[in-house]
Amino acid sequence: GQDHLRIRRHHRLRHPPPRRRPQKLILQPKFETDFYGKSDAARGLGSGLSHVAVALRLRYEIRREFAPYVGIERSVNYGATADFARAAGKDAGETRLLAGVRFWF
Repeated sequence: GQDHLRIRRHHRLRHPPPRRRPQKLILQPKFETDFYGKSDAARGLGSGLSHVAVALRLRYEIRREFAPYVGIERSVNYGATADFARAAGKDAGETRLLAGVRFWF
């Protein structure tokens, strides 16, 4: 008998491509800082770098318009703002666990 080698190639192009969007996990970092040019003791704010917040959220997009999330946030006051917080009996920093739903119409 004879040996045969057969190669088949098949290509399919679609335009437009299907618009299905799979559900997905998204890890979202967040970084915020506050700077003030002047101290304001009545509001408990010092001049210069006053506050830094760093957060990380993990959300599950069921649809773009609806996504539950969990996360953690660390927030720290610096300089005179930290001093004002301590004088008021508060900590200069805190860590929070977050949970919620991001949605819009």
